[in-house]
Amino acid sequence: METYAWLSILPPLLAIFLAIKTKHVYISLTLGIWLGWTIIHSWNPVSGLIHTVSALIAVFKDADNTRVILFSAMIGAIITFTQYSGGMQGFVNWVVGKGLVRTRKSGAFLAWFLGFIIFIESSICVLISGAVTRPIFDKLKISREKLSYILDSTSAPKCILFPLNAWGAFIIGLLASQGVKNPVRVLVSSMPFNFYAILALLLVLFVVLTEKDFGPMKKAEHRVRTEHKILRDGAEPLVSTEIVAMEAKEGVPPRALNMILPVATMVIMMPVVLFISGKGNLMQGSGSQSVLWAVIAGLAVGAFAYRAQGIMKAKEITDIFMKGVGGLIPVASLMMLAFAIGDTCDALGTGPFVAQAAKSTLNPGFVPAVLFLISCVIAFSTGTSWGTFAIMIPIAVPMIDTIGLHAGLIIAAVLGGGIFGDHCSPISDTTIISSMASATDHIDHVRTQLPYALVAAGASLILFLIFGFTL
Repeated sequence: METYAWLSILPPLLAIFLAIKTKHVYISLTLGIWLGWTIIHSWNPVSGLIHTVSALIAVFKDADNTRVILFSAMIGAIITFTQYSGGMQGFVNWVVGKGLVRTRKSGAFLAWFLGFIIFIESSICVLISGAVTRPIFDKLKISREKLSYILDSTSAPKCILFPLNAWGAFIIGLLASQGVKNPVRVLVSSMPFNFYAILALLLVLFVVLTEKDFGPMKKAEHRVRTEHKILRDGAEPLVSTEIVAMEAKEGVPPRALNMILPVATMVIMMPVVLFISGKGNLMQGSGSQSVLWAVIAGLAVGAFAYRAQGIMKAKEITDIFMKGVGGLIPVASLMMLAFAIGDTCDALGTGPFVAQAAKSTLNPGFVPAVLFLISCVIAFSTGTSWGTFAIMIPIAVPMIDTIGLHAGLIIAAVLGGGIFGDHCSPISDTTIISSMASATDHIDHVRTQLPYALVAAGASLILFLIFGFTL
């Protein structure tokens, strides 16, 4: 393979710079891909453009890539199915109707618990937990800032630690595209070292159980306790009925089963297909196959149940399916770009060049901490963890064998840094949805949450340094 030395790092650097500068990760990744193929074809911009389109099309030659992209779009149908069938509202009514929440601590714990157990998708866990607990928080006089912090800090961190979802499929696909022989095993091995995600979840639980706050959050809670104001004076709650939830079909009785059934089917089917595709070994199974077939099974079971109950006719099922898929086309597009820039960097030899440069200039012990910091900066500046994964994994993976690093630790450093940005960046979709679901002022949410995120990030950095020199 022809090597391009320092030129090989220009495409990902351009993608990083433009993403930070413009906040448009789609355009930034596209231009990074274009620059890569322009370099390969002797700096001919027209040839670069032609091969950029070819690279995007070539993504679908890989069956795993195609399965991941399909699944990512189809998960939107699961969301619309559970909403339109009245399943989500039924689930909310069921939880509230139990009457188990009477104190501030139990109310906050309910928000944490719901956010923790719903790991199918980060946004839907925020929406469900917010819908259930917002009226409870208001009644118990807990600040909206506290609710948005709990929602936000249990969404992305939990999804990366329990990756039976689009997150896991996306990361597995990225690892596979870099030639990782067993991407499922590598992802699982990274979980104990994903210090940021673990600490973020534990810190939220600590705050919930002890009711000890600091920084702007302490002032917000003091305001509620003394002035009985769930929002500060002048706050502008960020609320959008369109994004919070699709309205249930008129006249349909809300039943929790209509949400639990398709979601439970997905959760059960994932390890089943992993077992089958791995010929009896879960760790050898195909991640992309398991997730795709799980969502297909969930949709099929949901559609059958809704039809049997007379909730939806065949045309309605199709229409709601298409609305859900259409709503997640941007995510599927991001995945296509992510796979394409990975292929471009592979053609340029970016990873091996960076790995060799790091081997000769950087003490291997510092590599995990440095990768974590870089990923934090990119994700916070762009508001997307997945875009950060797409840029950093093709650079990080070749370092593992070249420098002789611990695979799980290196992948965890990249994933943890990406999670930091996703759940506390003001331009992150998860952060915005958390503000919407809790009906709080968006800037107040960011301002009160950031100190907690920085504490978890600082502790994670120290741990990456320690393990970088000891493993």
